[in-house]
Amino acid sequence: MNCKDALRQISGYLDGNMDDELKSMLQVHLKCCHHCQIVFDTTKKTIELYCDGKLFPLPNTVRERLHDALRAKWESRSK
Repeated sequence: MNCKDALRQISGYLDGNMDDELKSMLQVHLKCCHHCQIVFDTTKKTIELYCDGKLFPLPNTVRERLHDALRAKWESRSK
């Protein structure tokens, strides 16, 4: 299995929709490929955080920068 194939299979693996042979091949690839392992871990953590449903407050400086960026984007589209 190459990286392109592995990345295509991550969703099925995380959803539990994968036959045992393909699952085994993906696991072997992830053990050998640091880059795909990072994508896998990040995807898994993102899903876990999303499903957890907890809200995380943004620091004031981050919130202000986000609002400024959104306002600027909105104003540029209005012109």
